[in-house]
Amino acid sequence: MYKEVIFLDTITQFKTRAEQFFPMEWYKKMLNEHPVYYHQETDTWNVFRYDDVKRVISDYEFFTVEGNRTTITVGTGNKEGAVPEKISLTSVDPPRHQKYRSLMSAAFTPRSLKAWEPRIQEVVQNLINDIPDNGVTDIVQSLASPLPAIVMADLLGVPSHDYHLFKKWVDVLFQPYSLEDEQEIQAKKQIAAKEYFEYLYPVVVQKRSNPSDDIISDLLKAELEGERFTDDEVVRSTMLLLGAGIETTSHMLSSTFYSLLYDDKTLYEQLRNAPELAANAVEEMLRYRFHISKRERTVKQDNNLLGVQMKKGDVVIAWMSAANVDEHMFEDPFTLNVHRKNNKKHLTFGNGPHFCLGAPLARLELTIALTAFLQKFSRIEPVPDFDLENNLVASAPGQSLIHLPMKVII
Repeated sequence: MYKEVIFLDTITQFKTRAEQFFPMEWYKKMLNEHPVYYHQETDTWNVFRYDDVKRVISDYEFFTVEGNRTTITVGTGNKEGAVPEKISLTSVDPPRHQKYRSLMSAAFTPRSLKAWEPRIQEVVQNLINDIPDNGVTDIVQSLASPLPAIVMADLLGVPSHDYHLFKKWVDVLFQPYSLEDEQEIQAKKQIAAKEYFEYLYPVVVQKRSNPSDDIISDLLKAELEGERFTDDEVVRSTMLLLGAGIETTSHMLSSTFYSLLYDDKTLYEQLRNAPELAANAVEEMLRYRFHISKRERTVKQDNNLLGVQMKKGDVVIAWMSAANVDEHMFEDPFTLNVHRKNNKKHLTFGNGPHFCLGAPLARLELTIALTAFLQKFSRIEPVPDFDLENNLVASAPGQSLIHLPMKVII
């Protein structure tokens, strides 16, 4: 179903890429001065505080995902890129949502994260071993960009040596657009979707006859209440999985290294001396450094649950990343603290039935990558004259780093 796009830049009015990359001042202002805010130009309610955001994204009695407006500007509308109804997980409410989610989840049950872990460790180790000792590396190009692309290619069961093709297609398919460049970018998305479809369809057909231990084979075998995926639906499903598994993890990994270089220069040494903190550091980075997580909901019935009168049909945007720095939930929220006890309560992956299916995999990749890097390199240092503004590009997770040079010391 076509949905009208709500362009968020009309609401945020960020002046620079760097401001969007780390919009702490805007979140602080909205949390303190406009926690429930009506934006007239987009005709949207916007909520920022933790309890309100959690309520909006979890309470399907009053706030539904089945609206006709969206904040999502990724994907494409042609037949090759359309999301199959069976995995339209973000646009249907429970209980129908649970049926579709179960069908998708069935593709992941034959394997556990423990089964994936050795291969992910191998990919990480190979990439880190290729980083020159005591030199300068671009951590985006050497680790953050290739890692999730290779891992997702492996898990899907497609040739990992073609990971650069998947990354190229995903970058286009998940590129956001504005009102001014919508037609131009949509044309590029349609070309990318067609190329991807033509590449993967023969692979899926082959796996229908000769299944192996991978997600595509699992999707082909998955069945719920007599429903199964067609070859066409599997191709289009993998497109969504590939994009979700690559863009966000790549963004988070590069942002983590940016944080280690520029937010708190003592942090790398702390983690190096206590690598067991890596998993908690990942959660803190997800809370503190993933800053464009949001979801829209449509008011299902009139209510004043958030302290204002909302009418059926109103659109509410829940800013999860703002909720992640709400002082009512997180003490001293604008400080990076890898010892924080409750940082796993962040809402970056959502909450409730629509909680991100890929969250455990993302956490695993990030933790393995950070741990392995800490084991090899004793120190990292920023490169003089690095210009953040000119090294960012619009992506599905927001402004993402395209280059991050840094000095590494064994």
